[in-house]
Amino acid sequence: MDDAREPKNIFVLGYDHKHGKDIARIPDVERFRFHPLLSSDELVYQEDYDLDEMIEKARDILRSFQGKVDGIVCHWDFPATSIAAILNEEFGLLGPSLEAILKCSHKYWSRLEQSKAAPDNTPNFCAIDPFAEDPLASVTLDYPFWIKPIKAYGSALGFMIANQNEFQEAIETVREEIDRIGTPFNTILDRVTLPAAVADVRGNYLIAEQFMKGVEFAPEGSVQHGRFRAHGVIDMVMNSQRTSFLRYEYPSRVPDQVQARGIDVARKVLDSIGFDNGCFNMEFFWNEQTDELLIIEINPRISQSHSYQFEQVDGMSNHEIAVHVATGDEPVLLKGEGPYKQAAKCFLRHYSDKDARVIRTPSGEDLKALSKVQPETEVDVIVENGQRLSTLMDQDSYSYVLAEVHVAAHSTDELVAKFERAIEFLSFELEEMELPAGGS
Repeated sequence: MDDAREPKNIFVLGYDHKHGKDIARIPDVERFRFHPLLSSDELVYQEDYDLDEMIEKARDILRSFQGKVDGIVCHWDFPATSIAAILNEEFGLLGPSLEAILKCSHKYWSRLEQSKAAPDNTPNFCAIDPFAEDPLASVTLDYPFWIKPIKAYGSALGFMIANQNEFQEAIETVREEIDRIGTPFNTILDRVTLPAAVADVRGNYLIAEQFMKGVEFAPEGSVQHGRFRAHGVIDMVMNSQRTSFLRYEYPSRVPDQVQARGIDVARKVLDSIGFDNGCFNMEFFWNEQTDELLIIEINPRISQSHSYQFEQVDGMSNHEIAVHVATGDEPVLLKGEGPYKQAAKCFLRHYSDKDARVIRTPSGEDLKALSKVQPETEVDVIVENGQRLSTLMDQDSYSYVLAEVHVAAHSTDELVAKFERAIEFLSFELEEMELPAGGS
């Protein structure tokens, strides 16, 4: 490697201060210069997505840059991965095609692709038009099943359905809220030629999927010039009701042979899709009783929710992989060189079918006190004083996230104990109230 080379210019789509710091800690950071390409506030969690305006603004930044643009990286879901694919193609940069991105992120199209490449690992599914006169008539699955938007993130508008009444209640909520992401997603779909089996299943549709149970885990990796790599496997630990995530823990405690099966399925599916020069994480359910292994979904990006864990355990953030894949270089792969053996992003949630107003959030003194006891623990407070929880965007259908707590330890038991100790310092006060008219 020639250390005298001019640093490469990498544009970060959806830049913010937190992840800017993460990127700045990659092992060979001196080889790169990082530039914001729209902030996260401009790109994600929008009430109204004007994708054409976003794309044009990003184009202007790239066109006006006085230097060579060497790559674009992103770690957000919608609409970042699609916008990155569009810009990469226009500027001749490395990255998965828009069609490959959509074959991962359009849940129905993705299931069709999965069923071709890995039929034994694809759950039963069907499409639902929530605006049809009788949406239930198109469901071909037995109760219980899950319904989810064709395009969503953070488990938003995902419901476990046990009977007809639950289905009808969920459909009413979906009809009120699905257009926020579904309609702008349609503008992305209009940029590709959809196969006949997918053409009518638009962004405002739902997918119904068979109820899956077991241990949830996610290999994360990359495909670079056709070479597939998995750089880690994350456990996605759910609550006892299997409705909400408790934490994303690394490394996985799923048996090695099961992890290897999941990685092999990911390789086959991504190869079949034609996914190249990009990062991914693919979520699975493994049923310990039946040994069945089923794909949950494919995310065509690294997950920023995994960055802390890789850094604490391996001594290397997953941003290292994304940056090198975007430039076509060989990434520096470290393993087990971090200060801890286990790490997790944990969620402090408020479970309720009612709304609440935030009366108090942890103070700066609270966070300083926690830092003295657990200096490696990082806290992101999600809510603000005076905020109604119902105004939080893209929450799951059963809880609200108050804070994300990043914890590192030398065992899972110690990790859980440190999380429980950490939340003793995080004083939230909520005033419960009824949901506003319309339910959100």
